[in-house]
Amino acid sequence: MATVAFIGLGRMGHGMAGRYLDNGFAVAVWNRSKAKAEDLIARGARWAASPADAAEGADAVVTMVADDAASSAVWLGKDGAASAMKPGALAIECSTVSYQHALDLARELRGRGLVYIDCPVTGLPEAAASGKLTLLAGAEPADLEKARPFLAPLCTTIRHFGAVGGGTVYKLINNLMGAVQIASLAEGIAIAERAGLDMNLVAEAMATGAVASPQVIRHSKRMVARDFSGASFTAALRHKDAAYAVALAETLLSGVPVSRAALAAYDRAKAHAPDDDEGRMIEIVSRPK
Repeated sequence: MATVAFIGLGRMGHGMAGRYLDNGFAVAVWNRSKAKAEDLIARGARWAASPADAAEGADAVVTMVADDAASSAVWLGKDGAASAMKPGALAIECSTVSYQHALDLARELRGRGLVYIDCPVTGLPEAAASGKLTLLAGAEPADLEKARPFLAPLCTTIRHFGAVGGGTVYKLINNLMGAVQIASLAEGIAIAERAGLDMNLVAEAMATGAVASPQVIRHSKRMVARDFSGASFTAALRHKDAAYAVALAETLLSGVPVSRAALAAYDRAKAHAPDDDEGRMIEIVSRPK
């Protein structure tokens, strides 16, 4: 039986870890809070005392944590997973991290005889729990083939963007464009409200017209109704991803004014309600002068 260590049981990671149990893997789990693992333990997962404990003997270690700092801690920190992994084991980073972090972590883990793949994901928590994510992989072709049995339970699609770091580059582009769309959507809705338009009609038109995108479709009616229940992505996380993306963009392009404007909008959202749904952007931009 193949063994997986899964580290990070947040909104996405919890469902992803459950997919390995659904597919007959032996699963060890670690999270800062054990409470988030209780139902997985009841289903047969082994609770680990540390990332290193989870990684002991695992064929693959999969992480889904918040940012570069958390990634460094669970892989390389005290009792980090890398200290206990067997040579040739797969190190699969599904977290959204910075491009430079992905390269640095790959170099460090490869130096320890491990196979590193950056493999961030797209999809909502319900897709994570049902194995319908899209995976954005950066890996050597042979390494990706070795990893496929451990990626298949999570997804319907694997997009291979080339060498290590490629998946992270695309994920940052994806989430930066999402930040631009959500920030501009909030401003558009605020303008329509101030102009006295029929807001139900506005929401319908935005979600079905030429400007519709998955982000617009998801957030337009929620912004109009000010209904932010069922949060799946917070302002703080979007801000983090946008900041990583802008940092990368500024090493490649002469200027990124639209991206910088979106990041500035998320600076305000993070200050206002960092742990709330990012759709609350509408409450910020619709304030009176």
